[in-house]
Amino acid sequence: MKMKKEVNLFTEFNIKKITLKNRVVLPPMVRFSLVGKDGYVTDKLVDWYEKIALGGVGMIILEACCVAKDGKLRENQIGIWDDSFIEGLTKIAKVCKKNKTPVLIQLHHAGFKEKIATVSEKKLDEIMEEFVDSFHRAKKCGFDGIEIHGAHTYLISQLHSKLWNKRTDKYGDRLYFTRELIKRTKNLFNDNFILGMRIGGNEPTLEDGIYIAKEIEKSGIDLIHVSSGTPDPSFKQDKKIDMPMDFPLDWVVYLGVEIKKHVDIPVIAVRSIKKEGEASYLIENNMVDLVAVGRAMISRPHWISWAKKKYIFRKNTGGKFL
Repeated sequence: MKMKKEVNLFTEFNIKKITLKNRVVLPPMVRFSLVGKDGYVTDKLVDWYEKIALGGVGMIILEACCVAKDGKLRENQIGIWDDSFIEGLTKIAKVCKKNKTPVLIQLHHAGFKEKIATVSEKKLDEIMEEFVDSFHRAKKCGFDGIEIHGAHTYLISQLHSKLWNKRTDKYGDRLYFTRELIKRTKNLFNDNFILGMRIGGNEPTLEDGIYIAKEIEKSGIDLIHVSSGTPDPSFKQDKKIDMPMDFPLDWVVYLGVEIKKHVDIPVIAVRSIKKEGEASYLIENNMVDLVAVGRAMISRPHWISWAKKKYIFRKNTGGKFL
């Protein structure tokens, strides 16, 4: 009988034909301080991503890049709404791949908050076109894939939300925009160019998050990144869902763990994962496939090397995860 190989934080992982050297992902961290109001990639931003790649992270997801000039989160956010942004974005893709670090680009539109119900169908059709055009630009830049931003109450999260999306046109089908976008761009994707999506695991409930995850898997998504969505306003406490009292990590991590049980494609857990023990706990217990380490990576670009030392010490001394 073949023994099952032990999996840990530093075990390789494959998504189609793309190999990650370990299970740690840099999530999209919008580095406003390194970007000007024109939205172009700066040398400082390229240097920062190069440091992260050199640090040994398994995969990088480039920060939210806006598909429309009028859809920015803030003035100093990277753009991808015309071809002039390709040159700078290509530099980031190159420095990551030079260091054998797969890199996805996250595509984003900030949306309209509660007004999503009254935005014209024509306007949403135009934004769809802007997303499709941006997908084509992203592939030209040399990235290993694209992550659609469908969380954090931005445009696609607003459309997914039954609290906000009260439309009666085609976009009233809460997943119409997402399914149509995937359908219209599927020709771009293959075993070497993957499509991920960051979703709200509470949209507004965990049950909604599970439904969205299962539906986008059917539509052709290769990788799900579970974050927060539009919360149920009846929850007044910090965590926006019901969860077991003994779950030791953040409530958003819990969303990822639960959604993982309902899909066959890889799942990334994110939020407040800072220590090796926290990340290892999730991987070694097969709760998720990948863990996102964000803010801790900003303060410690060589987080992977530091975590490996912690892991070895813990294993040698019989220490606990948490």
